[in-house]
Amino acid sequence: MSYCAIAPGHPFHGPYHETEYGFPLKDDDRLFERLVLEINQAGLSWLTILKKRDNFLAAYDRFDVRRVARYGRRERGRLLRDPGIIRNRLKVDAAIENARRLVALRDAHGSFATWLDSHHPLKKPEWVKLFKKTFRFTGGEITGEFLISTGYLPGAHVRSCPVYARVLRLDPPWAAVARK
Repeated sequence: MSYCAIAPGHPFHGPYHETEYGFPLKDDDRLFERLVLEINQAGLSWLTILKKRDNFLAAYDRFDVRRVARYGRRERGRLLRDPGIIRNRLKVDAAIENARRLVALRDAHGSFATWLDSHHPLKKPEWVKLFKKTFRFTGGEITGEFLISTGYLPGAHVRSCPVYARVLRLDPPWAAVARK
């Protein structure tokens, strides 16, 4: 069953499905948020992550990439003690290190979005290889869901879903490839 069939009307999945999932993102802090949330979802349900999202926003300084990149031992310890988020050492360490890597990408390319755009279009296996080389804790599922959820790969919505047309009007990167 598709996400489009189960999400509408759900108190957490519904709003995410109707206003965020598959919609193109260009803001680096929002892209970083999505990457951190996808990493934290590994082994858990997306509902768990959506329910804890406000806690993640607070714990990670609203996903301000530059602030998270400066986190040290004190902030890492704070995150590992925070019951409102996922307290997995590997995931916390990946979020902090990935923020540092994003700062370097922004310095070299202007933005995370520009870096993503410079590699688009790639097929999913190529994206996975690139993400594994560039970031921590990014396997096939995490990379694929990150790229689908941010509009770089198709698959967020079925064509019959009313949200599909709204996403298409925003010209996500995958749609430009589909037109060629």
